[in-house]
Amino acid sequence: MRLSDLTYQAERFGLVIVWIAVIALFGTLRPDSFLTWSNFSTIFGSEAVLVIVTLGLIIPLTAGDFDLSIAQTLTFTSMVTAIMSAKMGVPLPFIIPVVLALGALIGVINGAITLYFRVNSLIVTLGVGTFLHGVTLWISNSQTIGGVSPSLMQYVIIERFFGIPISFYYAIFLAAVIWYVLAYTAFGQHLLFTGRGREVGRLTGVAVGRVRMLSFMASGMIGAIAGLLYTGTTGSANPSSGTMLLLPAFAAAFLGATCIKPGRFNAWGSVVAVYFLVTGINGLAVLGFRTFVQDLFYGGALILAVMVSQLISGRKERNL
Repeated sequence: MRLSDLTYQAERFGLVIVWIAVIALFGTLRPDSFLTWSNFSTIFGSEAVLVIVTLGLIIPLTAGDFDLSIAQTLTFTSMVTAIMSAKMGVPLPFIIPVVLALGALIGVINGAITLYFRVNSLIVTLGVGTFLHGVTLWISNSQTIGGVSPSLMQYVIIERFFGIPISFYYAIFLAAVIWYVLAYTAFGQHLLFTGRGREVGRLTGVAVGRVRMLSFMASGMIGAIAGLLYTGTTGSANPSSGTMLLLPAFAAAFLGATCIKPGRFNAWGSVVAVYFLVTGINGLAVLGFRTFVQDLFYGGALILAVMVSQLISGRKERNL
């Protein structure tokens, strides 16, 4: 095997190797508390929502756009779910399509303002997210809404397979769907062409505007799915719950772009990145570090991931 092939394989699986090393380190330091199945089932099950938010982010990111509203989409749809379930008594099968439609509508709003008014998606989605936060505070009266139907919790956190909440398997299934779409469908290829160069994409026949609009809609719907699962995980909706997930999701999205398919936002890399970050934070907590370490870890990971992904992309461009 040539040196270039070895280097590429090291890039592909480097984060996986580091993740295994982190597990080995914390397992050596605290084997009784860290190396337990209950601890790992908690890690995998509790962060399924973060995995889904990250997967939602990578779709517009692949097309060269940002969606800073996805965390507030989660919070808003979580609150709508709680109000419809706890306050209005609406059955779950009727809540799901309403919430998904709201997510798609938010995506359409993001896409329409970005495309038709030619405003940077970073600004648009930041504004839409802030607006959604205000709506969430308004409809909830700035209070946590509890009393959600137990059936939602049953299908999210109570049902388990190998001791891991079923929400984890929802996240893995979604990752598989996104992986297939990005790797094996025309839409996935159009996303890549759009992200690499919109003018070039147009010249090759890609409907760049439609692709970007669909990517925003997909991100909004996935954010709505995350909102449903978040409500099912906690049994309630907090008007500020989603804010804390935005930075970790971006950190995982960019870190995931450094592995599996280096230089590309990809589903399996995002999953690995989420659980690498969560494992590190969990291990530090087991060692007795205080909660501020979480922000240090996520923030540092985001900066490092952006730097590494830029280096990989720059090297690939020089090799073309």
